Amino acid sequence: MTWLDDHPDVKNVRCGAADLNGQARGKRVPRRFAEKLEKEGTRFPLSVLNLDIWGEDIDDSPLVFESGDADGVLRPTERGYVPMPWLSSPSAILPLWAYHEDGTAFAGDPRHALARVVARYGALGLTPVVATEMEFYLVDDSGKEIRQPKSPRSGKRRAGAEILSLRALDAFDRFFNELYDACETMDIPAEAAISEGGIGQFEVNLEHVPDALKAADDAWLFKMLVRGLARNHGMAASFMAKPYEDYSGNGLHTHFSVIDADGNNAFANGSHEGTPLLQHAIAGCLAGIPDLALIFAPHGNSYERLVPGSHAPTSICWAYDNRTAAIRVPGGSPAARRIEHRVAGGDVNPYLFLAAVLGSALVGIEDKLTPPAAITGNAYDQNLPQVPGTWAAAIDAFAESPLSRRIFDAQLVDNLIRTKRQEMHYFQELTPEEQLDLYLDTV
Repeated sequence: MTWLDDHPDVKNVRCGAADLNGQARGKRVPRRFAEKLEKEGTRFPLSVLNLDIWGEDIDDSPLVFESGDADGVLRPTERGYVPMPWLSSPSAILPLWAYHEDGTAFAGDPRHALARVVARYGALGLTPVVATEMEFYLVDDSGKEIRQPKSPRSGKRRAGAEILSLRALDAFDRFFNELYDACETMDIPAEAAISEGGIGQFEVNLEHVPDALKAADDAWLFKMLVRGLARNHGMAASFMAKPYEDYSGNGLHTHFSVIDADGNNAFANGSHEGTPLLQHAIAGCLAGIPDLALIFAPHGNSYERLVPGSHAPTSICWAYDNRTAAIRVPGGSPAARRIEHRVAGGDVNPYLFLAAVLGSALVGIEDKLTPPAAITGNAYDQNLPQVPGTWAAAIDAFAESPLSRRIFDAQLVDNLIRTKRQEMHYFQELTPEEQLDLYLDTV
């Protein structure tokens, strides 16, 4: 018996994979063809995973005319069917990932990139345990300018941001009730929701799971869910890095630790400092930030968030329980020692993001790197190395980096560089209003 047998009300399914921008690319399939899809997968051009943010082919991509725009075989992932409760009729999505005709993984698939990193941990007898923090804005985009949506309870708009405000959460009680019910249905482990520092900004934490692929799936599906539910409530949900000039941007932070073959936290030794493995991982994360900034800040708007003093880390440094640092070791029980990577915006591709974070930490572990001393105080006020401040600089750093090719297959590196250079070229021709419209509920 399959999942669909247990859900006879589902009449159609979606099947799709994440492209390099994290966009879902795929097909809608009637239920009667689902069994074939489950067994054989489906086919579409591999170039579809290398489109630009508008969904257009990359002009000089070797995946298009040079190769005859060859098909790949898209097969179901181990996730299986996931309900889509924001749609009006009962529906489900079957997540896919891409393979060549001979059965080998397509290296340009972001999910395979993360699987490759996880496999390298496995070869060392280690397993990453990963959680994500998803920040987003609820937005009224019905006019010429975006603004805070009216509360369904009071009919009023909030006058300003209210950090950790229960009143702000209660104003959108129905939305959050539906969101948590949907997360339960979709097996997305949503924990606490809080009101954040921007007007209409919220954060939902997804709990730690010992499966980085599932954590990335959860983040990818969560974005779909939040955007879909928001539209049902007459508003937009935006994970855009910086939708408002005068308010905090959206981040996507990850907390991670590593467990050994015996199930023990390999970062914890009962001390405040943690193990040498923790120190190596911190050093690797720091080394990766300048070279992998394109992953953490992938779009033109991303760099509006990376401004000193704006609650987004701009200094390449680490600290214990200090949110001004790019890499933070949270407080609490030494048994739960972990790393928080705070650089990425909410607009990232979750698969590439976790591959970059875990991959850079792994380089630190493999090479036994040693980090500089932990900082204290305000990182914005100190003379420290800086995260690349422009999109062009981040693209060039990623293109020239040996580290990027140590984590990602050379084909994916090349594809992403082409994709981002094309996006940057056309982005520069847009007005600010067109830029906002491009990213608001796309990324």
